[in-house]
Amino acid sequence: MFPARRGSIRERARRPTVAELDSIPWLPQLSGEARERAIDALEVGMAEAGDTICRFGRPVTLWFGLIDGLLKMSNDDSQGPAITFTGVAPGGWFGEGTVLKHEHYRYNIQALRPSLIAGLPVETFDWLLDHSIGFNRFVMHQLNERLGQFIAAREIDRLNNPDLRVARNLAALFHPLLSPNVGGVLRITQQELAYLVGLSRQRVNEALRTLQSKGWIRIEYGGLRVLDLQALRSGDLG
Repeated sequence: MFPARRGSIRERARRPTVAELDSIPWLPQLSGEARERAIDALEVGMAEAGDTICRFGRPVTLWFGLIDGLLKMSNDDSQGPAITFTGVAPGGWFGEGTVLKHEHYRYNIQALRPSLIAGLPVETFDWLLDHSIGFNRFVMHQLNERLGQFIAAREIDRLNNPDLRVARNLAALFHPLLSPNVGGVLRITQQELAYLVGLSRQRVNEALRTLQSKGWIRIEYGGLRVLDLQALRSGDLG
């Protein structure tokens, strides 16, 4: 079911476990036949670091979600410099706009580390839209929040202050709807964050130290804990 890189994801595709189903944020919105159809259609597969989940120009076949791991969404870099649009953290589902329009992907989604990906076929997505009010509401809220996320991303691109760039990108990764399973701690390395922000690992380290000194985050072993999400979003460094 998954686009293959050396056949790896396709070969690992399987039925989700109960725990994996419990981590899918839109499933609780479904009941009866809608829930049964969704569970029956869902599959999960393991992507290795560097695998491309969605590739620019390919036709859409699935709506994807991230069970565990870390992904980045970027442009097609064949005609110019690579630009990272956003990261995808655990619990995030992405590409609903492309699925709704049944068009080709206009971006790449790549795994930054081994990541467990869930996929819902387009046909099931369409059926749920036609038969489930709860599913429609989830997709509507998702699209609305995604629009706000990309408006914020445009603002981030214009920021000359690296500390603010890191703060705003972290705020996006802790979004309660688009990344609902992150909680208070994001498991991410400084190098992974550097890939998402577009800065060197050394400069990201400096920015994290600054944000920690202000009490907005706490650097922990293997990740970051957010202490003041609103401060990260507003980015008032004083």
